[in-house]
Amino acid sequence: MRTQLVLSCLVFVCIVLCEVVAGAGNALRNNFYKSTCCPNAEQLIRDITWSKAKNDVTLGARLLRLHYHDCFLRGCDASVLLDTKGTEKSEKEAGPNLSLGGFDVIDDIKRQVEAKCPGIVSCADILALSARDAVSFPFKTSMWEVEIGRKDGNVSLASEVSSNLPLPDSNISTLQQLFAKKGLNVDDLVALSGAHTIGFAHCGAFSRRLFNFTGKGDMDPSLNATYGESLKKSCTNLANIVEMDPVSSTSFDSNYFNILINQNKGLFQSDAALLKDTKSVNVVKKLQNDKAFFVEFAKSMQKMGAIEVLTGNAGQIRKNCRVKN
Repeated sequence: MRTQLVLSCLVFVCIVLCEVVAGAGNALRNNFYKSTCCPNAEQLIRDITWSKAKNDVTLGARLLRLHYHDCFLRGCDASVLLDTKGTEKSEKEAGPNLSLGGFDVIDDIKRQVEAKCPGIVSCADILALSARDAVSFPFKTSMWEVEIGRKDGNVSLASEVSSNLPLPDSNISTLQQLFAKKGLNVDDLVALSGAHTIGFAHCGAFSRRLFNFTGKGDMDPSLNATYGESLKKSCTNLANIVEMDPVSSTSFDSNYFNILINQNKGLFQSDAALLKDTKSVNVVKKLQNDKAFFVEFAKSMQKMGAIEVLTGNAGQIRKNCRVKN
């Protein structure tokens, strides 16, 4: 009986010490969890993510979008994962976020990580790492570095989404302003737009370009006419989905930039907007080959992943990513 009590006390002390170490430091860094009671956290998250990516070619696009939508509201604090509680709707209930996916994947990764080392790894870090790992799976190497040490936020408001999140119909000035607010420049805007080389979109997100661009039943003249007509056939129902990159929607590559500048096949108005500014056009041209795109995308993802993060004693480590502790 006494031995069991001593062991229980030791376990409790160990958990407390681990939580103290995990909460230390006020900046993101590499190998953050190496000095905690969960030194293999990154490997564990990668293994789980890769096992899921084997059977799901859409996983990278879904988790990347989830991470992106999270970071543009209150920073990368996993606030997009919180469920609505009470009368105030959470971020995931806002119109632009209703088509987000991957919540169940993050839930499962969190459960498995908590089983190994409870109370140490934040949902925000899990989201940032798993997004990177899902995109990286086909390459069998990490496509960008993820500095870690984020804490989870406790505030998630649907009312804040539309004023902070770049939308599919945003023009170039709006895009530049929203990115600048987050400390991101035109290079980042163009590089991160390259994420549209993978994944799918609902027709409702760009239907105005096809059917009623100026309110006269016309199509956006900046859109490739042949491509536009094929999209019309696919979008008889606004709930239908189409590939964002009509050539290689499951391959993370630079094809997005090639079809954008050479064929005017950017799916969203926000894609076409990149051709309305001299500087962004120059960046699009630069990123037409895979090597250049991968280098610039990696830099921009690191910058995006550090937007307004909570570290140190700010925030918390949620036990369940959907609810605050």
